[in-house]
Amino acid sequence: MNRRVFDLMMSLGGLLLVVVLIVAGSLLTWGASFANNEVHSQLSQQQIYFPPAAAFKNAKAGTEITPSMIPTVSQYAGQQLLTGQQAEVYANDFIAVHLSEMPYNGVYSKLSTASRADPTNTKLAAAVQTSFQGTTLRGLLLEAYAFSIFGEIAGYAAIASFILAAIMLILVLFGFWHLNKIPKTKVLEV
Repeated sequence: MNRRVFDLMMSLGGLLLVVVLIVAGSLLTWGASFANNEVHSQLSQQQIYFPPAAAFKNAKAGTEITPSMIPTVSQYAGQQLLTGQQAEVYANDFIAVHLSEMPYNGVYSKLSTASRADPTNTKLAAAVQTSFQGTTLRGLLLEAYAFSIFGEIAGYAAIASFILAAIMLILVLFGFWHLNKIPKTKVLEV
């Protein structure tokens, strides 16, 4: 095989890879932007706010703010919940703590079973509703967090794709440069 033909094929293949990497990077950038915008949009519509900073000064077990919430939840004191990271903190360090203080640790299935066994117990019936609502909100917030992580990963993958495309473009340019340096009659040696 002629060396120039081989170099041309390799360079054109590399150019095709550059195009594929740029398209992939563009789609990943769009995916990251879409995920982050949707998480922000959906969370902002819920109008959930973290407790104000003053609430953290009187943290006690069994109250709205427990001492375990201070390291994580207090960093967002008074802020509206708008990001995946905030959603994770609110779900795991605020809602989950309150659920764990309920009978049966707030586990809906256990509360529901106990309530069906004692249908006249109104306190237990109310706990079932609270657990259901808290568990549902917690799950939805953790889903928003998961989608924000998908968006973050897509963003990093887009950056990597663009960097690889740039490196490959440099290699392709060297390939075309090398193509012009080879005599037309040179044969590829194996």
